[in-house]
Amino acid sequence: MSVQPASPIKACLGAIALLAATDLMAAEPAPTGIWQWTVSPYVWAAALKGDARLAGYRSDVDIPFSETWEQLDLAAMGRVELSNGLWGGFLDLQYIDTSQDQQVSGGKASLTVNMRTAALGGFYRVVAQPLGGSTLHGKPRMFSVAPIAGLRWRELRADVDAPGFQGDRSATWWDPFVGLRTQYDLDPRWNLAAEADIGGFGVGSDFAFNGQAYVGYRSQLWTHPVLWRAGYRVLAEDYSTDDFTGNRFTWDVREYGPVFGLSMTF
Repeated sequence: MSVQPASPIKACLGAIALLAATDLMAAEPAPTGIWQWTVSPYVWAAALKGDARLAGYRSDVDIPFSETWEQLDLAAMGRVELSNGLWGGFLDLQYIDTSQDQQVSGGKASLTVNMRTAALGGFYRVVAQPLGGSTLHGKPRMFSVAPIAGLRWRELRADVDAPGFQGDRSATWWDPFVGLRTQYDLDPRWNLAAEADIGGFGVGSDFAFNGQAYVGYRSQLWTHPVLWRAGYRVLAEDYSTDDFTGNRFTWDVREYGPVFGLSMTF
């Protein structure tokens, strides 16, 4: 990665590397008419590639997940969904806190970066094709397709303490998105799931794309149905605006990597 200069933009990028936008961490559909909650903690081990500019610092982005992990102070990711099997809504929240110290001309510079993401959306199942038999959780095996739509909010906050400068600034934006998600039960325990959406449309980002696919395994945990999941996700965003320093903030970056998590239904 080539950076001029390196430290502030790299720390900001490291914070964002751990984030997801809306994640496909929903459990299997509930029987139609029965409302159920699904809670889904997850981790996205994302690498980044693209171009970014923040506070006058420009970067050709090429950051593996290992570098992000070294700067991490705190991370929390999770999703809550309420569904009756036909209609449903979800709230996906992510919080990342990173810090970095580096020697610069005149002394030591410290940068703390806080990144928050919230996605609120809904879905409606338009295809529900029975496949015969039941899952481990006693529901019919199914192939389903559901359109999704919602809003995604992002906030980037940076606290800088360097010789000759001290302060905190932030940048925020909203992205509407629309897409589809689908699930296919392979057998009573195993299933496949995928989701794709596009967004931005010039409201926030000029363009945003999110795509992900998972394999899931059903089990029980503390008497509750659980779906363990592992998969892969790509999120690409093209966003630019005047940033908090009066310079141009540009975020034209693709995030990609494996995702691991579980979904517990109540």
